[in-house]
Amino acid sequence: MVGVDIVAISRIAAFYEKHGENALKRYLHPQEIQLAKSNATRAGFWAAKEAISKALGCGIGQMCGFHDITLYKDQKGAPHFTLATHLLEHFNITDHSLSIAHDGGFAIAVVSIQSNSPTAHKVQ
Repeated sequence: MVGVDIVAISRIAAFYEKHGENALKRYLHPQEIQLAKSNATRAGFWAAKEAISKALGCGIGQMCGFHDITLYKDQKGAPHFTLATHLLEHFNITDHSLSIAHDGGFAIAVVSIQSNSPTAHKVQ
């Protein structure tokens, strides 16, 4: 399963400027807020969570909320994520990967999720 999302960095910057830290708390965990020091990173994190939910086939909503996805970086700064237990179990996820890029005023995220579930995209 693959998910992709792109967002204008200026959109996330305006959201942050209008609502401050409360904007970040809407879609980021406290440890993610510590990592998201620039508007480009904040936009990349937004795109990543949207792309992950699209790869699952459910989007951000009742089954998968922003806080059901946790982003982190490894020692080399590469992005990774973990999912809430209910998502791992429902979709029988075996592996996943994430890439985030920023250029030309946009942030884009691409996600690949492997699942052993024959009905992975059939959200109930």
